Amino acid sequence: MDLTSEKKELKINNNISDNTIHQLSLDAANKEAEERQARDLKAGLHPLKHKFVLWYTRRTPGVRSQASYEDNIKKIVDFSTVEGFWVCYCHLARPSSLPSPTDLHLFKDGIRPLWEDSANCNGGKWIIRFKKVVSGRFWEDLVLALVGDQLDYGDNICGAVLSIRFSEDILSVWNRNASDHQAVMGLRDSIKRHLKLPHSYVMEYKPHDASLRDKSSYRNTWLRG
Repeated sequence: MDLTSEKKELKINNNISDNTIHQLSLDAANKEAEERQARDLKAGLHPLKHKFVLWYTRRTPGVRSQASYEDNIKKIVDFSTVEGFWVCYCHLARPSSLPSPTDLHLFKDGIRPLWEDSANCNGGKWIIRFKKVVSGRFWEDLVLALVGDQLDYGDNICGAVLSIRFSEDILSVWNRNASDHQAVMGLRDSIKRHLKLPHSYVMEYKPHDASLRDKSSYRNTWLRG
């Protein structure tokens, strides 16, 4: 066997190994979810399809290093049932009362709100900018749609972020695969439909690898729709 053939065989074996590991991870996660739902049902609760974690970030103006960002991400609470969600949500501060710049991250359990996370690194996000007086309502509608698994291509969704800024607030929905055009555009249409988004609002999409390159979450978006 020549060197080229050996390299090809090694690449194929590596791909098979990566796919096998990914499938085993999915199987383990699905089994854990089924066991969790069974426990919740036995306890008389109403299990959600996914367990979620709510994170909070209070950014330091002018400081943009990755280390400082990761240090600032704080886990607030997790929940896996309808009852658990409402207990958490009813005690959260409203977006209008949060300081700027602040981020709230609602992500599926096991996914950290970082571009580099294995679930996020090949994905991207849809971005919507809102006036501060209306952002709280749209955030609540988005949270309910996400927790209730109402958005299309739900398995491709990682989480959602509310970014409180000085002159505006920004909602973003993160997905796993930026190269799956059908899923990306289908998610856009589903978000528009569930939020009843007025036609005057423009949605923008940006892959996470682009954000890593220009070190910006919301500038230089690649797609508008």
